[in-house]
Amino acid sequence: MRFLAHRSTPTARAGRDARALPRLQPRYHRPRGWLAGIAAALACAALGTWGSAAQAAPTLLISGAGFGHGVGMSQEGALGYAQHGYDYAAILAHYYTGTALGRVPSDQAVRVLLHGKVRRMPLEAYVRGVVGAEMPGDWPLAALEAQAVASRTYALTDHAGGRRFDVYADTRSQLYLGARAQTAQTNAAVAATAGQIVTYAGHPAITYFFASSGGATEDVQNGFPGAEPEPWLRGVADPYDQGPQHHWSTNMSFAAAASRLRGLVHGSFRGIEVLRRGYSPRILSAYVLGSGGPTPVSGPELANRLGLYDDWAYFSVRNPSGVAPEPDLSGHGVAAPTPGAPPAATGEPTAGARAAVASAAPSDEPAGGTSATAGTSLGPAGGTSPE
Repeated sequence: MRFLAHRSTPTARAGRDARALPRLQPRYHRPRGWLAGIAAALACAALGTWGSAAQAAPTLLISGAGFGHGVGMSQEGALGYAQHGYDYAAILAHYYTGTALGRVPSDQAVRVLLHGKVRRMPLEAYVRGVVGAEMPGDWPLAALEAQAVASRTYALTDHAGGRRFDVYADTRSQLYLGARAQTAQTNAAVAATAGQIVTYAGHPAITYFFASSGGATEDVQNGFPGAEPEPWLRGVADPYDQGPQHHWSTNMSFAAAASRLRGLVHGSFRGIEVLRRGYSPRILSAYVLGSGGPTPVSGPELANRLGLYDDWAYFSVRNPSGVAPEPDLSGHGVAAPTPGAPPAATGEPTAGARAAVASAAPSDEPAGGTSATAGTSLGPAGGTSPE
């Protein structure tokens, strides 16, 4: 799983789950006598029964935060930092912990799988076709510059096609639209950062990014189950992320949830129990509860099955007696952090909850490892060597 900023929204599916009550059509327009009276009474009783059943059906309520996998740079957060006066070097330093800026040669090339064919193109031309496809072209220059450096670095570190090619031209890697994506502003951002990439300990560092963090990013091994931890891809507080999916909510019937979780529900669907959350706190593991017993599921799979923006989600159930939260053993008791405050501690991050998440909000002079004047030269071996 790679960049996931483009994912179908849960709200688009909501209307399909509605089930209209069957209408009772009388056999005669003007019934007469006691038989007609009995028929009418039975019809009303049946309609009342069905109405009560519909009212009694439990509903799964879901509230959450963020949009995407949560690893690396939040694009909405980068926008917020730019609006608060931070330059692209500081933005990159915040999201990619302990990194610096390095350079690749001006003639560096990248191999792109485009329309089923591998096309070798200059790296800078490729990045010009990516930045405007991945980020609105009218955003502040600092945000676009951060995207340009992240996209350039990602192109050299993705290795999506092994020895055959470097990146897909779609969101399996990052979206490339060529000249259609280019504007004067996005091209200016690419030109201002020409050749610059993110490095860690002198080597190119893969730069995952996504749409919206909801207030905190996530450790890579949590966002991508099975991935190895990386020191520059650790969860950080993201106080300036305020995109349209910063907070969100949706709901669905138990029948709809059971259908989407088909294969994970043993017996009849009873709800969801969260077991562990990550740093942000996105769901790491949970149980799908059924009358026949629980089934383990990862947070990313759960979000994907339910059609959620993100696996930062909390669950409740509404029934005739009211609304009750689903069991949650993670220790996180809130749906999203207060803007400017660090997320709740989880037991996973240590070192003083990572120094209170770098003092929760950025300072006027941000500390970071990225330096716009860093002069590390990587040469052709710094990223993907074109064949």
